[in-house]
Amino acid sequence: MDPHSDPLPSPGSAAPPCSLPEAPTPPLSLSDPSPPAPPSSLSSTAEGVVLALGRRRQRLLLALTAAPNLFLAFVLSSDALLTRPPPHRCAPAPGTRAPLNATPAQCQQVQLVNGTPAGTVPCQAGWVYNSTEGLKHNMVTEWDLVCDQYWKVPVEEVCFILGILTGCLILGYIADRFGRLKAFLSSLSLSVLFGLLVCLSPSPSIFILTRFFLAAATAGVYLTLYITRVELCDPSLRLMVTMAAGLVMVAGEFLLLGVAVGCQSWRGLQGAITAPLALFLSYGLPGVFPESPRWLLLSSPEQTDLHSFREQREREREEDGFTELDSVSLYRPHSTASWLSLPELLHCRNIWKNLCVLGFTSFISHGIHHCYSSFRGDVRGTQTGFYSSYLLSCSTGGVACACLCATVDRCGRRGILLLAMTMTGLASLILLGLIEYLNEWAITIFSVLGLFSSQAAASLCVLFTAEIVPTIIRGCGVGVILALGSVGRLSAPIMDLHNHYGYFLHHVVYSSLALLCVLSILLLPESKRKPLPETLPDGEAYRRPPLGRRRKDNVPLLSTPNPSI
Repeated sequence: MDPHSDPLPSPGSAAPPCSLPEAPTPPLSLSDPSPPAPPSSLSSTAEGVVLALGRRRQRLLLALTAAPNLFLAFVLSSDALLTRPPPHRCAPAPGTRAPLNATPAQCQQVQLVNGTPAGTVPCQAGWVYNSTEGLKHNMVTEWDLVCDQYWKVPVEEVCFILGILTGCLILGYIADRFGRLKAFLSSLSLSVLFGLLVCLSPSPSIFILTRFFLAAATAGVYLTLYITRVELCDPSLRLMVTMAAGLVMVAGEFLLLGVAVGCQSWRGLQGAITAPLALFLSYGLPGVFPESPRWLLLSSPEQTDLHSFREQREREREEDGFTELDSVSLYRPHSTASWLSLPELLHCRNIWKNLCVLGFTSFISHGIHHCYSSFRGDVRGTQTGFYSSYLLSCSTGGVACACLCATVDRCGRRGILLLAMTMTGLASLILLGLIEYLNEWAITIFSVLGLFSSQAAASLCVLFTAEIVPTIIRGCGVGVILALGSVGRLSAPIMDLHNHYGYFLHHVVYSSLALLCVLSILLLPESKRKPLPETLPDGEAYRRPPLGRRRKDNVPLLSTPNPSI
């Protein structure tokens, strides 16, 4: 926050509403165009509580939040294996034969009358499948979801993504209202339950329904672990820990292929996915995994025993050397976290502006990802194998996490997000505009570049949101961003449902929106090396730095009533 602006309220005073008259701010110094905001007393207390956990305890808890990601990747990435249609052909039946020059994915047979062809008929004796990649038996081969019944496959994919969307929204609210730990244990229990029900599905409709609820519960587990991980970190560790957890997810995606090769059947794979998740129910045992200290400080101050943290810090002082707790006030603020009114949220225009920009970016980065992964098949007609496309997507995700870990703390969240979306839009425009002049190598290079940049932007959007949305509504804020990313992911199964008709127009629209997204990112603040906001006034204080270095620039339609940072 600018040192010349009005300070945040003192701990003893009531928190003012988000709409306050804007105070005039003098020009910023040339040497420091965006000085960091001094944390409020509540933010200082929260940061002190996190530091009071001790280095060893903090690292252990962060490792516990990252370990389930290995198996969450099994659930969230298994749809590609469970719904992949293998090559198939009609099984021979009496009085029919395969047509001449038939493709392996045929749906018609030639009917013979007295030994002479008499037209074609649908397959009457089922299909013969030739599964050489992934699972030998999945939902397609189990219920013959090919030809006229193939529409059920993209419907299942749509329902699975809608389940993720629903889980992010509902469990995000529950995490803010009832606590991170309760939301985590509830969603994890439901994940185990619905994972077992998926294994026992007797029909496609039951399979689709149970997969919807499984996706919703698993999304809740991922969301609560993500925000808990962020809230357990001090500013210097947030990026590294978050990207390390992302790399664990990528490792789980790679490991999933090995598990699938070992299982061969979708029921066996689903059982292997569900069983490890049940082990993490032990987090609910007393003393294993605590509630987020930041959430407790806001919502249940009477449960936040700072003296216990002090005693633990005294036991580990000689090894860890933490002395910050000596300066931490034992002030316990009055909480309104569980009883925020809708007018309070609606008046926080700066928070809404940031959420809209990041949500739009998340939507575009997830939606355009499908355009790059299927570009060669949809435009050139060159089909790639399942293993190669799956491994390429996982590899670019891992490289994106590693690059973000190496650059974001140096160049800032906003700058790297701007660069990633610029690369995404340019790669898309080059592929669309110069497709007639590019060879296969050039198409591959720009497709990989687009995959890399879109995944980097998607990952950074979630971290950015967790850092600028206050603790009081962090679950809802991150849940909204993940839900909008799921809306973008819906483009892939919808295109499959329409047999990829209109692909070129679909890609052009996403490319145009990606360039528009670049302009909107300039309206975001910078959260590098800044404390997490705790209350709504803290979140409102996260304003974008001025575009010019000599003076403060005002954008009337986007200005907020609070002083800028």
